[in-house]
Parts: sequence; structure tokens; C-alpha cells
Amino acid sequence: MLEVRELRHSYGDIDVLVVDALRVDDGAFVSIVGPSGCGKSTLLRIIAGLVAPTAGTIHIDDAPLPTTPGFAGFMPQHDRLLPWRTVRENAVLAADIDGVDRSVSSARADALFERFGLSGFEDAWPRALSGGMRQRVALLRTFLAERDLLLLDEPFGALDAITRRRMHGWLQEVLEADPRSVVFVTHDVDEALVLSDHVFVMSERPGRIVGAIEVPEPRPRPPGIVTSAEFVERKAQVLALLESSDG
Repeated sequence: MLEVRELRHSYGDIDVLVVDALRVDDGAFVSIVGPSGCGKSTLLRIIAGLVAPTAGTIHIDDAPLPTTPGFAGFMPQHDRLLPWRTVRENAVLAADIDGVDRSVSSARADALFERFGLSGFEDAWPRALSGGMRQRVALLRTFLAERDLLLLDEPFGALDAITRRRMHGWLQEVLEADPRSVVFVTHDVDEALVLSDHVFVMSERPGRIVGAIEVPEPRPRPPGIVTSAEFVERKAQVLALLESSDG
């Protein structure tokens, strides 16, 4: 269980993030939506140990979260694949940094290429991949870091609508086979409601949690869920929270 309490972060005299309380249960998928600049990415970077908060605490199972990077698997907004490394070499990058023997990490990667839709591209260069494939490589790299908590910062934001929808189904299948706790940042309300157990809504800067919507349907969820009356009602609730907190 991840729990954020009275968290605050400022750049100089400007508050960008104020989170009174945020909880992520073991194995849960939690999304955070909010306007640009409200502090969503900053929150992930604090949890990842990349940014120090001005105040507040983060606990894992009631113990303080380590302040150094490495506790959680973190995937930034862009895939950040290294162009001079093959798909396999990019996939094992986090394991290389952790000091895992390359033969061991390569064997782990080879066992997952098919599940991640990358079979046959193990020795390809990043320039040969589509946008969706690059994101799958980046997520495989995050999975191979073997952390129980994954922090995903708008991983599908640069993809077209069709590819993005396919990625939603694919990600749910991957998590069904290999469950992790996930904190997912997105601007897309539909995306958040399709993927998540809970959707937290942040206000304009300084970003506060102004509401949370539960999604009780079991994962994985079919694409057609977006047309259900329950989905439409929840989307209206999220949008109302976003609009009421604007400014």
C-alpha cells in the first residue's frame, strides 16, 4: 500500500503541488487526471525519488518510502529509447543499471517479447519501430526493472486514437498476466476510466486532489464499456470535478 500524506512541493515561491491524501492499494491501478501544469508529473517524480518534496511524507505499508530513486519503476512521457541500442538492449537497460547479469536479463526479456507484441523485433533498431511498438519497448524496460510499483506518465499521450485504444487492451492483458500496482497520469478521461480502479482528479495549480471516482467493474474491460450508462455517468462526474476546480 502506497500512501501520500500532506505532500507539498514548490519551485521558489510558486506552489505546484499540494496533496492532502492519496492511497494506492496493493495491485490497484490508479489514474490521476488534471489540467496541464497542476503537478501530476511532479507527483510521480516525487514518488520515484527524482524530486524532493517541500513537505509531507510518502509511506509504503506504513514505512517511509526510500528517498533515493529505484524503489518504483518509472516510465516518463516519452519512450527515451537509446538509438544506438537494439530493442533487446533497450529493454534490459534498467536491469543493466541494477547490475543484473546480461545473460539473465536477456533471458527474461526474451520470455516477454511475444507478450509485449515485439516478437521478431528483438534485434531491430528503435528507428524501425512504430510509435506503439516504441512505447511497448519502454514499458517492457519498466517491467524488467522488476518493481512492484509502476509509475506511468502519459505513456500513450503521443499515439493516435486507434493505436491508443489497442494499447489499452494490450496493457490490461499484460497486467492480468503480471499484476503490479500502477499510478498512471493522463489527460484523457476515457483512458483513465477504462484502465483504472480509481480515478483521482486534480485542480489547477497548485494541484490538489479534489475528488476520486471508483470504477468497480473488474479488469480487463472491453472497449465497449465506454458506451455503457455507468461509464458515461462516471465521465460526467470527472468532468464536473475538473470544471469546478478550474482556476
